[in-house]
Formats: sequence, C-alpha cells, structure tokens
Amino acid sequence: MTLLQATGLVKQYGHVRALNGADFDVDAGEVVALIGDNGAGKSTLVRMLSGSEVPDSGEIRLNGERVRLDTPAAARGLGIETVFQDLALAPHLDPVQNMYLGREIMHPGLLGRLGFMDNNAMREGSKAAFAKLGATVRNLSGAVGSMSGGQKQGVAVARAAAWVSKVIFLDEPTAALGVVQTRNVLDLIRRVADEGIGVVFISHSMPHVMEVADRVQVMRQGRMVATYRAKDTNMEQLVAAMTGAFSREEAK
Repeated sequence: MTLLQATGLVKQYGHVRALNGADFDVDAGEVVALIGDNGAGKSTLVRMLSGSEVPDSGEIRLNGERVRLDTPAAARGLGIETVFQDLALAPHLDPVQNMYLGREIMHPGLLGRLGFMDNNAMREGSKAAFAKLGATVRNLSGAVGSMSGGQKQGVAVARAAAWVSKVIFLDEPTAALGVVQTRNVLDLIRRVADEGIGVVFISHSMPHVMEVADRVQVMRQGRMVATYRAKDTNMEQLVAAMTGAFSREEAK
C-alpha cells in the first residue's frame, strides 16, 4: 500500500522553477532513496512533503487521502518527521530539551497542572533513544550548540526516529558521522522500516544508497526521471539517470 504519494508538484521561486511536476511515493515498511545532482529539486521536494513549504500546485496523499501539509506541525501531527541537513536543533537547549521540544512530559497530578515538567521521564526517554541509535551523546546537560557535528546529528536523528509513526525523511543523515555512527544510522534505517514506517533516505553516497534502499528514485531538473529496484540496478545506472545519459525504458 502506498503510504505517502505526491503527484505533479510544482514550485517556482521567481523565474526559477525548482519543482516541475514532480512525483514521489513511498510504501509502508519501505526504504526509498531519493538521489539527484545538486539543484535537481530534492531539498525542495522534501520541504513540500514535510510541511516547511507549500507547493504552487499538485497534490499530496497520505494513506490515500489528500492532505495539506502547510506547516511542519501539521506534518508532525500526521506522523511525518524530518531530519534536515541543518538539523533544526535549538543550540541553546540541551539534548533532552531538544528531544522533547514541543512534546514536553508534564508531571502527573497537581504539579503537571501547575506547569511542572517531568524531567526524569524525559531524561530516561532520551537515554533510551540515543542508546537505540548508538549515538555518542554523553553529556545530556550541555547545550547542543557546543557539541560536535556527529553528536548534533545523533540528537536530530534520534529525535525523529523516536516520534515518527508514518514517514521519516533523512536528508544526508550520515554526512557528519564517523564510521561507527554511520553504521548505526544505516542499521537504524532498516529497523525503522521493519516497524512499518516509510523511510526516505536522501544521500549523495551511492554505496549507502545501494546498501540500505529498497527502491531508488532519481530527480533531475525538478522532476522524477527514473525509479529502480535497488537490487536490480548499479551505481553506473544511477549516475547515468542523474546526468540524463540513460534510457527511460531501463528505469521502471
């Protein structure tokens, strides 16, 4: 069953058409890699599907029903989580506060009604999320802004994986990570998909794409130009599709 589907998305910025009738789909429990050269429209498409921007035309369906993703909160409310390249973390807050930003756990009873948060519950939940990912986030009290790139990436990926219920978009999730953390993220992608979540993996790393994806969708000049089963393709075909040097009959 198609979980999330976009059809004919168009987005124009002045004289530049970033999306030119772009289509996209991901099934429940599937990992779809979204690839394309710089400027192909990948980031714009992800912004449309995560509620950060609204397309000029076209439609988006979730579980077959047309939806309007006009804010990130609307997308999150429907179970769609996104890890952007800029990570979208609050640098002055610590990892626990970032994990539960907008989803704070309140104390039960009177204390909760008075606005007191259950910091212990949020701390334990954060520890469990980081441990599941294997993220090297050791200091849960320090500001995220003072952490390394890999630690920030770990916080962002763990947060999205902890809250997703339908679709998760991971935009270059291994870019700032070392070998061990990269392995953990790739393993996490498969585990999340095995729970019935649709995973969209945006990456320039062809080896990672080939390893983790079920399907590969290729964007070029604002449109989806090819879709391959990962097990039936190779890196040469993918590069040819990205550059336009391919036969459409091959890409089904």
